Formats: sequence, C-alpha cells, structure tokens
Amino acid sequence: MADITRRLGWRHLRGAPTAHVRHHRGDKLLHDGPGLSFWYRALTAAISEIPVDDRELAMTFHARTADFQDVAVQATVTYRVGDPAVAAARLDFSVDPDTGVWRGTPLEQLGTLLTETAQQHALDALARTPLAETLVDGVAVVRERIAAGLAAEPRLPATGIEVVAVRVMALRPEPEVERALRTPAREQIQQEADRATYERRAVAVERERAIAENELASQIELARREEQLVEQRGTNARREAEEHAAADAVRAQAEAARTVKLAEAEAAKSLRLAEAEAARSVQLADAEAARTVRLAEAEAARSAKLGEAEAARAVTLARAEAAGARELGEARAAAQAAWLRVHGEADVATLHALTGARLAENLPRIDSVTVSPDVLTGLLAKLGGERE
Repeated sequence: MADITRRLGWRHLRGAPTAHVRHHRGDKLLHDGPGLSFWYRALTAAISEIPVDDRELAMTFHARTADFQDVAVQATVTYRVGDPAVAAARLDFSVDPDTGVWRGTPLEQLGTLLTETAQQHALDALARTPLAETLVDGVAVVRERIAAGLAAEPRLPATGIEVVAVRVMALRPEPEVERALRTPAREQIQQEADRATYERRAVAVERERAIAENELASQIELARREEQLVEQRGTNARREAEEHAAADAVRAQAEAARTVKLAEAEAAKSLRLAEAEAARSVQLADAEAARTVRLAEAEAARSAKLGEAEAARAVTLARAEAAGARELGEARAAAQAAWLRVHGEADVATLHALTGARLAENLPRIDSVTVSPDVLTGLLAKLGGERE
C-alpha cells in the first residue's frame, strides 16, 4: 500500500517498487509505473495500485477418486500480475485518494479465480484415477494437470495474470482409509522386522554356542594347566621339605656338638666352683671355730666378772636392807611407844572417838544411813546417861 501525506489540500503519493500505480485525471493518464512519487488533488484524481510482486496462493480442497474415495489436496500456486494495465481494466484496483486503501477486494477475486480453476483441473484428473494410483503417482499428475490447465485458461491472460509455479504438497485420504492402506505395508514391515529379529537371535545363539565352546575349551586348558601347576607345586614342596630336613639335620648336629661342648665347659666350671666353694667353706669353718673359741673365752671371762660383781652387789644390798629394816623397826617401835603414851594420857571419850574414826576408816563405804526415831531416841538417852 502506497504512503499518502496531506499538504494544504494536496496529496502526495509515494509508491513501492513492487506496486504499479496508475494516475488518471478525467480520461487522461498522468502517471503510470512502479515506485512513483507525485502530488495530486484528491477531488480530481483516480488512482489504481496493482501489486506486481510474486504472490503465493495456498489452497486446500477435497476430491473424489475413481473408486469413490475422498482425498484432500494441498497445493500452492505462485502468480504475479504481468500486465498491470489489463489487470486494472478487468479488476477494481482503485484506491482511496485520501487513505490509499483499495476500494474493492481484487486480490480475493484473483485468489478465487485461481483456486477454482486449479480445483477444476485437479478434480478432473483425480476422478479418473483409483486411490492406489493417486497415492503413488497422484502428486505429479495433479501438479502437471493444474499447471497445464492454468496455462491454457484464457481468462488469466485476459486479466493480466501470469502463473509462475504450481506445487502440490500432499494428497491425503481419510484417516480410516489411510490406516487401512498402511496395514499391509506395516504387517510386511513387521514381518521383515520379525524375520530380522529371528535371524539376529539365530546368529546370537550361534555366537553364544561358539562362545560357550571357546569358554569350555578355555576351562579344559585351564584345568590341564592347573593340574600341571599342582604337580609342580607338589614337586617343589617335596624338594623344599627334603632341603629343610637336611638343613634341620645339619642344624641338629651342630646344636648337639655345641650342647656337648657347653655341657663340658659347664661341668668344668662347676667343678672349679665346687672346689673353690669347698676351700672357702673350710676357711670359713676354721675362722668360725676360732671366733667361737674366742667368744667362749670372752664370755667365760665376762661371766666370771659379772658373778663377782653380782655377789658384791648382793652383799651390799643385803647389808643395806638389814640396816633399813633395823632403822624401820626402831622407828615403828618409837611410834608405837609414842602412840601408847598418847592413849594412856587421853580420857575415855577421846579414845572412843579415835576408835570410831579408826573403825570408820576401815569400814566399807556407806551411801546412805536410815536412822529411825526409836534408834535416835535410845542413842540420845544413852549419851545423856553417860554424861551424867
């Protein structure tokens, strides 16, 4: 769509390189060509804009084959306007002078024309072809038939339209029919897959058998070598035992000789020690006997001295005891004489008091004395009678 600007009652149009613009004023053609730029008045201008670039028209329609099966056709037609003047004369490509928008729908008219023409030729081609052939070679057949039909259509050159290319993307039957048609091929593919699986399993079994045989042969070889290894180990063990026995015999002989030598040396050493010990014992016995004699002599002399000293001490002690006993007797006699003198001079009451005191000193301890009135009365009466 061209760009239109306004300036003081004038309009300025700037077209695109892919748009052919025709400017009429009355019956006079003022501007004609792609990519134009000019000023005009909206009240007197009649402008048409025809796109001259390649355009893609996608179409999808349904057709029926010779065996009455519905098929969906997906195709695309590439076209362009080859003669803009003819197209502007046959279709309404006029635009609003103020906005640049098409007044009609020319591209939709072209699309309807191309779609119906292509669909007519495709239907005619598919109606004579069975479904199986249609699915196998139908794309090329329909493409060639549509291209030939559009090229031979007289309305397209009369409208200024050129068909550039025709492409048919797909011919698809209904989903149920398509699944039914896929079933044999799928079964065949499944059979091929199963056969390949069985063959692969057979090969695998054969390989496993070969592997098992190899493993068995390897185990047999390993067992044989292990038997050889056991025999060699037994031989080595016997040889090692014999060598150890010989070494032990040599070691035992050497140990016996060494033991004999050690025993002889120990016996000689013990003999020397016994002789030395006997000589030392004899010397010790002689010394002990001499010491015992000396101790006996010293003890006898000491005992004699102690006897003499003890006799002298006993005599001295006897004399001292005799003198002491004599002095003690004399003192006791003097004390008895003095005591008798004192008692001879004292009266009867004093003697009675002294006798009671001496008696009280010799009597056992009395904690308490109970004096009854009768005893106290009699005692007081006796005391009073003695005083009288």
